[in-house]
Amino acid sequence: MTFDGLRPRKLVVVAGTGTEIGKTWVASRIARDLRATGYEVIARKPAQSFDPGDSSTDAHVLAAATGEEPSMVCPRHRWYPAAMAPPMAAEYLERPPFSIEDLVAEIDWPLPAPDVALVESAGGVRSPLARDGDTVTLVELLQPDIVLLVADPELGTINSVTMSLEALDRGAHVARPVVVLNRFEQIDELHRRNRDWLADHLGVDVLVTVAGVLAAVRPD
Repeated sequence: MTFDGLRPRKLVVVAGTGTEIGKTWVASRIARDLRATGYEVIARKPAQSFDPGDSSTDAHVLAAATGEEPSMVCPRHRWYPAAMAPPMAAEYLERPPFSIEDLVAEIDWPLPAPDVALVESAGGVRSPLARDGDTVTLVELLQPDIVLLVADPELGTINSVTMSLEALDRGAHVARPVVVLNRFEQIDELHRRNRDWLADHLGVDVLVTVAGVLAAVRPD
Protein backbone atom coordinates (compact mmCIF):
# COMPACT_ATOMS: atom_id res chain seq x y z
CA MET A 1 0.00 0.00 0.00
CA THR A 2 1.42 3.39 -0.97
CA PHE A 3 0.39 6.88 0.04
CA ASP A 4 0.73 10.19 -1.82
CA GLY A 5 2.06 11.66 1.40
CA LEU A 6 3.26 10.00 4.57
CA ARG A 7 1.11 7.34 6.18
CA PRO A 8 -1.38 8.79 8.68
CA ARG A 9 -0.26 8.40 12.27
CA LYS A 10 -3.32 6.20 12.83
CA LEU A 11 -5.15 4.56 9.94
CA VAL A 12 -8.56 3.28 11.00
CA VAL A 13 -11.02 1.23 8.98
CA VAL A 14 -14.60 1.57 10.24
CA ALA A 15 -16.44 -1.63 9.32
CA GLY A 16 -19.78 -3.04 10.38
CA THR A 17 -21.70 -6.24 10.90
CA GLY A 18 -24.41 -4.99 8.53
CA THR A 19 -26.15 -1.98 7.05
CA GLU A 20 -27.73 0.79 9.14
CA ILE A 21 -25.58 -0.30 12.06
CA GLY A 22 -24.14 3.16 12.78
CA LYS A 23 -20.75 3.16 11.04
CA THR A 24 -21.13 6.72 9.81
CA TRP A 25 -22.35 7.95 13.19
CA VAL A 26 -19.39 6.35 14.95
CA ALA A 27 -16.88 7.67 12.41
CA SER A 28 -18.28 11.20 12.45
CA ARG A 29 -18.37 11.29 16.25
CA ILE A 30 -14.74 10.16 16.40
CA ALA A 31 -13.76 12.84 13.90
CA ARG A 32 -15.57 15.65 15.71
CA ASP A 33 -14.24 14.75 19.14
CA LEU A 34 -10.65 14.27 18.00
CA ARG A 35 -10.68 17.54 16.06
CA ALA A 36 -12.06 19.30 19.13
CA THR A 37 -8.93 18.27 21.03
CA GLY A 38 -6.54 19.45 18.33
CA TYR A 39 -5.99 16.41 16.11
CA GLU A 40 -6.09 16.62 12.33
CA VAL A 41 -8.58 14.05 11.06
CA ILE A 42 -9.74 13.08 7.60
CA ALA A 43 -12.49 10.68 6.55
CA ARG A 44 -12.71 8.64 3.39
CA LYS A 45 -15.50 6.48 1.98
CA PRO A 46 -14.22 4.73 -1.16
CA ALA A 47 -17.71 4.21 -2.61
CA GLN A 48 -21.23 4.97 -1.47
CA SER A 49 -24.68 3.98 -2.65
CA PHE A 50 -27.88 5.56 -1.41
CA ASP A 51 -31.55 6.12 -2.09
CA PRO A 52 -31.86 8.78 -4.82
CA GLY A 53 -34.40 10.58 -2.63
CA ASP A 54 -31.93 11.08 0.22
CA SER A 55 -31.10 14.71 0.94
CA SER A 56 -27.77 13.78 2.54
CA THR A 57 -25.26 10.97 2.04
CA ASP A 58 -22.60 9.39 4.25
CA ALA A 59 -20.04 11.57 2.51
CA HIS A 60 -21.94 14.69 3.56
CA VAL A 61 -22.10 13.55 7.18
CA LEU A 62 -18.42 12.64 7.31
CA ALA A 63 -17.40 15.85 5.55
CA ALA A 64 -19.33 17.93 8.07
CA ALA A 65 -17.42 16.17 10.86
CA THR A 66 -13.96 16.66 9.33
CA GLY A 67 -14.38 20.06 7.66
CA GLU A 68 -13.76 18.62 4.21
CA GLU A 69 -15.81 18.66 1.03
CA PRO A 70 -18.05 15.62 0.41
CA SER A 71 -16.25 15.00 -2.89
CA MET A 72 -12.97 14.69 -0.98
CA VAL A 73 -14.49 12.08 1.31
CA CYS A 74 -15.88 10.07 -1.60
CA PRO A 75 -15.03 10.83 -5.27
CA ARG A 76 -18.14 12.00 -7.08
CA HIS A 77 -17.90 9.24 -9.69
CA ARG A 78 -18.24 6.74 -6.83
CA TRP A 79 -21.62 8.11 -5.73
CA TYR A 80 -24.28 5.61 -6.77
CA PRO A 81 -27.90 6.74 -6.31
CA ALA A 82 -29.39 3.26 -5.96
CA ALA A 83 -30.12 1.58 -2.64
CA MET A 84 -28.02 -1.56 -3.14
CA ALA A 85 -24.38 -2.59 -2.71
CA PRO A 86 -22.01 -0.29 -4.69
CA PRO A 87 -21.02 -2.77 -7.43
CA MET A 88 -24.65 -3.82 -7.86
CA ALA A 89 -25.69 -0.16 -7.97
CA ALA A 90 -23.04 0.53 -10.63
CA GLU A 91 -24.37 -2.31 -12.77
CA TYR A 92 -27.97 -1.17 -12.27
CA LEU A 93 -27.03 2.39 -13.28
CA GLU A 94 -25.07 1.05 -16.28
CA ARG A 95 -21.78 2.42 -15.01
CA PRO A 96 -18.41 0.68 -15.47
CA PRO A 97 -17.44 -2.06 -13.01
CA PHE A 98 -14.59 -1.35 -10.60
CA SER A 99 -12.21 -3.25 -8.37
CA ILE A 100 -11.06 -2.87 -4.78
CA GLU A 101 -7.67 -1.79 -6.10
CA ASP A 102 -9.43 0.95 -8.08
CA LEU A 103 -11.09 2.22 -4.91
CA VAL A 104 -7.88 2.18 -2.90
CA ALA A 105 -5.93 3.93 -5.67
CA GLU A 106 -8.54 6.70 -5.77
CA ILE A 107 -8.30 7.57 -2.07
CA ASP A 108 -6.89 11.08 -1.85
CA TRP A 109 -4.32 11.04 0.96
CA PRO A 110 -3.33 14.59 1.95
CA LEU A 111 0.16 15.95 2.48
CA PRO A 112 1.23 16.48 5.18
CA ALA A 113 -0.28 13.31 6.60
CA PRO A 114 -3.10 13.73 9.14
CA ASP A 115 -3.03 12.44 12.67
CA VAL A 116 -5.96 10.10 12.03
CA ALA A 117 -7.51 8.82 8.80
CA LEU A 118 -10.90 7.12 9.03
CA VAL A 119 -11.87 4.90 6.09
CA GLU A 120 -15.50 3.84 6.28
CA SER A 121 -16.64 0.79 4.36
CA ALA A 122 -20.17 -0.01 3.17
CA GLY A 123 -22.58 -2.63 4.48
CA GLY A 124 -21.29 -5.63 6.40
CA VAL A 125 -17.77 -7.01 6.13
CA ARG A 126 -18.85 -9.53 3.48
CA SER A 127 -21.14 -7.17 1.57
CA PRO A 128 -19.72 -6.60 -1.92
CA LEU A 129 -17.76 -3.35 -2.09
CA ALA A 130 -16.46 -3.85 -5.64
CA ARG A 131 -16.72 -6.47 -8.38
CA ASP A 132 -13.87 -8.45 -6.84
CA GLY A 133 -14.02 -7.90 -3.12
CA ASP A 134 -15.50 -6.64 0.10
CA THR A 135 -14.39 -4.99 3.34
CA VAL A 136 -12.06 -7.90 4.09
CA THR A 137 -10.29 -7.27 0.78
CA LEU A 138 -10.16 -3.54 1.52
CA VAL A 139 -8.55 -4.22 4.90
CA GLU A 140 -6.01 -6.54 3.30
CA LEU A 141 -4.91 -3.78 0.91
CA LEU A 142 -4.96 -0.88 3.37
CA GLN A 143 -3.35 -2.73 6.30
CA PRO A 144 -4.84 -0.29 8.85
CA ASP A 145 -3.60 0.12 12.39
CA ILE A 146 -7.01 -0.77 13.76
CA VAL A 147 -10.37 -2.04 12.50
CA LEU A 148 -13.43 -0.84 14.36
CA LEU A 149 -16.21 -3.39 13.89
CA VAL A 150 -19.44 -1.53 14.64
CA ALA A 151 -22.28 -3.75 15.83
CA ASP A 152 -25.69 -3.52 17.41
CA PRO A 153 -26.05 -4.59 21.08
CA GLU A 154 -29.41 -6.29 20.52
CA LEU A 155 -30.42 -9.90 19.88
CA GLY A 156 -28.36 -11.50 17.14
CA THR A 157 -25.23 -9.50 17.72
CA ILE A 158 -23.19 -12.44 19.01
CA ASN A 159 -23.80 -14.31 15.76
CA SER A 160 -23.12 -11.32 13.51
CA VAL A 161 -20.00 -10.25 15.41
CA THR A 162 -18.60 -13.80 15.48
CA MET A 163 -19.11 -14.27 11.74
CA SER A 164 -17.64 -10.85 10.96
CA LEU A 165 -14.56 -11.49 13.08
CA GLU A 166 -14.04 -14.88 11.46
CA ALA A 167 -14.14 -13.24 8.04
CA LEU A 168 -11.67 -10.53 9.07
CA ASP A 169 -9.37 -13.09 10.72
CA ARG A 170 -9.02 -14.93 7.41
CA GLY A 171 -7.64 -11.79 5.80
CA ALA A 172 -3.97 -10.81 5.73
CA HIS A 173 -4.28 -8.32 8.55
CA VAL A 174 -2.34 -8.59 11.79
CA ALA A 175 -4.29 -6.20 14.02
CA ARG A 176 -7.29 -7.83 15.70
CA PRO A 177 -10.49 -5.82 15.24
CA VAL A 178 -12.06 -3.93 18.12
CA VAL A 179 -15.82 -4.31 18.53
CA VAL A 180 -17.89 -1.18 19.07
CA LEU A 181 -21.41 -1.77 20.35
CA ASN A 182 -23.31 1.22 19.04
CA ARG A 183 -26.46 2.40 20.85
CA PHE A 184 -25.37 0.51 23.97
CA GLU A 185 -27.45 1.19 27.10
CA GLN A 186 -25.90 0.26 30.43
CA ILE A 187 -29.33 -0.20 32.01
CA ASP A 188 -30.29 -2.82 29.43
CA GLU A 189 -29.43 -6.29 30.77
CA LEU A 190 -29.31 -7.86 27.29
CA HIS A 191 -26.83 -5.21 26.17
CA ARG A 192 -24.61 -5.87 29.18
CA ARG A 193 -24.76 -9.64 28.78
CA ASN A 194 -23.97 -9.44 25.06
CA ARG A 195 -20.99 -7.21 25.78
CA ASP A 196 -19.68 -9.55 28.48
CA TRP A 197 -20.19 -12.69 26.37
CA LEU A 198 -18.33 -11.22 23.41
CA ALA A 199 -15.43 -10.08 25.56
CA ASP A 200 -15.21 -13.34 27.52
CA HIS A 201 -15.69 -15.84 24.69
CA LEU A 202 -14.11 -14.11 21.70
CA GLY A 203 -11.17 -12.49 23.43
CA VAL A 204 -11.72 -9.09 21.84
CA ASP A 205 -11.95 -5.58 23.22
CA VAL A 206 -15.61 -4.56 23.27
CA LEU A 207 -16.11 -0.80 23.50
CA VAL A 208 -19.41 0.75 24.53
CA THR A 209 -18.54 4.40 25.23
CA VAL A 210 -17.31 7.27 23.10
CA ALA A 211 -14.40 7.74 25.50
CA GLY A 212 -13.36 4.13 25.00
CA VAL A 213 -13.45 4.41 21.23
CA LEU A 214 -11.47 7.65 21.28
CA ALA A 215 -8.81 6.07 23.47
CA ALA A 216 -8.48 3.20 20.97
CA VAL A 217 -8.01 5.41 17.90
CA ARG A 218 -6.06 8.32 19.39
CA PRO A 219 -2.57 8.26 17.82
CA ASP A 220 -0.70 8.95 21.08
